[in-house]
Formats: sequence, structure tokens, C-alpha cells
Amino acid sequence: MLADIEPVNRESTASIIARQLREAIMTGSLPPGTQLGESDLAARFEVSRGPLREAMQRLVSEGLLRSEPHRGLFVIDLEAEDVHDIYWARSAIERAAAQRVVRGPDRERVADVLSDAVTAMAEADEQDDPTALSEADLAFHEALIAASRSGRLVRMARTLLIETRMCLSELQGTYGNQGVDERIAEHNRIIEALRDGDEDLLLTLLEAHMEDAVQRLAPGTTLVTGADRPEE
Repeated sequence: MLADIEPVNRESTASIIARQLREAIMTGSLPPGTQLGESDLAARFEVSRGPLREAMQRLVSEGLLRSEPHRGLFVIDLEAEDVHDIYWARSAIERAAAQRVVRGPDRERVADVLSDAVTAMAEADEQDDPTALSEADLAFHEALIAASRSGRLVRMARTLLIETRMCLSELQGTYGNQGVDERIAEHNRIIEALRDGDEDLLLTLLEAHMEDAVQRLAPGTTLVTGADRPEE
């Protein structure tokens, strides 16, 4: 027996704080540009400054907080260039995930999982719940990436999807009266291409989905994707 092995410690205080701050940034409870004060947060979390600083440094390394000399830590602001970069990187990751899924044996099962997310989007719209709508939208893309069974793609996407969630509230305001119906239809077309095993159409629809978001959030910019590369 391995007598020296001890039980694994539960989630550290710093990890718990980092997770809660990450969630607050993602949902907009800590809006872009918010300054994080150590004294106030330590009191609210009822912790010492040590684990709080460790947690905030994790978010700095993830790119969700920025450090300004002599001023402190702030939630990042997403400028047009940031939005473009987020969706460009997401396009690369989701193309890779979609290719693996559509070429694999489980595409019908994955399509069913994605359909559940779209159903949740429709239900959230009926209940006029924009937060639930954004969460269901994000769940769709998380499920697609997870279905690739690539731990590296999942890790690469984690911070991007948090940043995406920061964009979704603003994105919702760019749709008209039929906006959510249009948004749901885009996701359903992606699902149908996956069910049909049509890889070219699937990738085209994913890229168009990303391009549409960029045009709405950062008008005048163009998302360069795999489909735009000149032939060699």
C-alpha cells in the first residue's frame, strides 16, 4: 500500500475566489473597466488578502484583468480590435472541433446535444430571460468544442468563451424584433449540416456565424477565416 499518499485537499480558497470573480466578469456583475479594490473584496469574501491576490493574479494571467502601475487591477475593456481577435481565435478553435466531430462516429449524438441548447435558447426567449439566452448560446459552443474530445481545444477555448459571454449582452441589442429567431435559425442550420455530415457547409456556416457577430459588435471590421485564405 502507498502509505505516504494523503487525501487530496478540497478546492483552495484562491480557486474558489477566482471562480467567483470569473463568473462575475462573465455575467457582467463586474462590468468592463471596473477597478477591483483589495480591501473591499477581502471584506466581501471574508478572506485575507493573500488568497485574494493569488486569485486576481490568476485572472490577470488569463487576460480577464489588467494591471495598471500605481492604480491597481481592472476588468478588461473589449475594444473593436479585441472583439475581432476573440472571434477570429474562436473561429479557428471551433473549425477544428467541428472537423473532428463531423468526421467522427458520434455526430448524431452531438447534434442532439446541440439541439437541446437551441431549445433552451428558445425557452429563454419565450420567458424574456436574456441571461439564460446567453448562457444557452454559450452552452451550444461549449458542447461543440467538448464533443471534439480534445482537452487542448477545450482549454484554449475556456477564456475565449468567458470573453464571448462579455460580448453577448451587447450582441443581443443588435438584433431587431426577429433577432432571436434569426439567431436560433443560425444555430439550427449548423446542426443540420452536422447531421448531414456536410463538412464544407458546416465550416462555412460556423464562419458566417462568427463573421455576423463581429460585424454587429465591431462594424467595419472583417473576420479573416480559413475560407478567405487565398489558394496556394
